[in-house]
Amino acid sequence: MTKHICVFQHIDWEGPGQHLQTAALKWNAHLDIIKVWKEPVPSLSGYDAMIILGGGPNVNQEEAFPFLRDEKKAIRTWLNSDRPCLGICLGHQLIADALGARVAPNFCHSVGFINGHLTGNGRKHPVLKGVDPHPALFKWHGYAVIPPVPRHFHILATSAECQVEAFSIADRPHILGMQFDNHAADPDDVALWLAKDSTWLSSIAGKPVNNSHILKDAEKYNRQIKQDFHIIFANFIAMT
Repeated sequence: MTKHICVFQHIDWEGPGQHLQTAALKWNAHLDIIKVWKEPVPSLSGYDAMIILGGGPNVNQEEAFPFLRDEKKAIRTWLNSDRPCLGICLGHQLIADALGARVAPNFCHSVGFINGHLTGNGRKHPVLKGVDPHPALFKWHGYAVIPPVPRHFHILATSAECQVEAFSIADRPHILGMQFDNHAADPDDVALWLAKDSTWLSSIAGKPVNNSHILKDAEKYNRQIKQDFHIIFANFIAMT
């Protein structure tokens, strides 16, 4: 049976990414892309799951990005319906914000490829079952979910550059967020992001971004990240 997934996208070039698209094809899932910055959120009653992608806005920038107001309402309504929801990067932060966590500037900008670590809760979580316990992560953010997190949050993954790399909600394992962008870690996607986000990258103080180094890492980690992301997607779909 085909699973129908609504996907909130926040910027034209930061779409589902090749790893998410190939996983959806493999597991017979239809991705309905909703470009929230230029179209209203439709009725979500017919969807089996929601995926919220990343993008340029921060969660507190409703004045600069007015579409965030309606998107936040839609996310809260979806979470109240208790259907599966996966947030990625900004999406991870929007879910956390809706459920009572604090989102603020991270202690560092995290851009490029780093090693993450699954926590005890992460190793037991059904969506991360079968994933490398020390996964490679593709990072692209300056804000983060800031500890201490509310008691009903379970931290699933962490890293040297971000304390809350992934979380889920107690007794609701089908609600989770991932700060990393492994869905778009294919080298072609990484090259596009480097080109399109060059202004933001050049504005990061104290941490020069080496494009060639990031592209080499994209080639190096691509196979493992694709494999892990396909596992995550298959496990997530199994919960719908």
